[in-house]
Amino acid sequence: MKQSRTVSRRSFLTAAAAGSFTILSHAQKPAEYRFSQYHNQTPDSPTHLRLVEMWTAVRNETGGRVETQVFPQNNKNPGSDPAVLQLLVSGEIQFFTLMGGILGNVVPAANVQQVPFAFRSADHAHRTIDGPLGAYLREEMAAKGIVGFPVGAFDNGMRQVGGRTRPIRVPADLKGLKVRVPDGKMFDDMVRAFGAEPVTVNSSDIYAALKAGTVDSQENPLAYMDLFKHYEVMKYVSMTNHMWSGFNMLAHQGTWNRMPADIRTVIERQVTRSVRLQRQDQQAANDTSRKALAGHGLAFNDVDTAPFRAQLAGVYSSWKKTLGTKCWSLLEAETGRLA
Repeated sequence: MKQSRTVSRRSFLTAAAAGSFTILSHAQKPAEYRFSQYHNQTPDSPTHLRLVEMWTAVRNETGGRVETQVFPQNNKNPGSDPAVLQLLVSGEIQFFTLMGGILGNVVPAANVQQVPFAFRSADHAHRTIDGPLGAYLREEMAAKGIVGFPVGAFDNGMRQVGGRTRPIRVPADLKGLKVRVPDGKMFDDMVRAFGAEPVTVNSSDIYAALKAGTVDSQENPLAYMDLFKHYEVMKYVSMTNHMWSGFNMLAHQGTWNRMPADIRTVIERQVTRSVRLQRQDQQAANDTSRKALAGHGLAFNDVDTAPFRAQLAGVYSSWKKTLGTKCWSLLEAETGRLA
């Protein structure tokens, strides 16, 4: 019987054994392949629900040959997103969803997904990531031992700025603020360009950081702020639409290559289906979250993005050099000239 390696961290195994995570239905006979799928969203998020549905479909379509445990964000998880990424690279977990700006720590070209003010909407980002730019990124992932998927970017939505001190209307309003960002240089560079201080905080700790005053603001999609009840520790949301946020479906390359072609075909087909459905779910969630957050007392303001883009000329120029001409050209083929 072929079987993948399990996660080595004791806390992760203990939590799984105790049923802290969603475990897919048991096969009537032992599965040939047992995998771990990790993501950083809550159990009631569109991402988690679609992943559970997806792996159930894979199990059924393969006649029980594949059984996968889906691990949502949990205080017993094996670490921060960068730490879990290393578990994927080593093969200790086999599947992971992760945003490009953090994946960029291992695959530098993936930072292109987080170029600020590049995408007009989530749909615009999807078309770009599903096209030639996405194909290029999969080549770069493969060079680092990671498998990407042709339609493999789950959606999180356009990112907005929420905070507890003041609304953001012009770039100067960010000056001096401590802004929570995920781990990733693109986020740091953007925030510093506006005169603010980036503070890296793991997603599960944003609420506590805002409550304690460790940070003044954060930037995330509306549904994320709503899902994690950030409205309890914020007063303002500024609709900057400054960056698209998504979660790349990733696989450990060694595990993927060892699977028979028929199983790989099933998984890839189910990933495509799941991603497309989740994008619709997430768009609906973000569309309704503004009303929900306003109902909790948050003050909203819309933003003219032109002054913000103008202040990022140096960031664009620097990242064009870092990402390389080919990567940047593939981006600008869809977005228009940025730098």
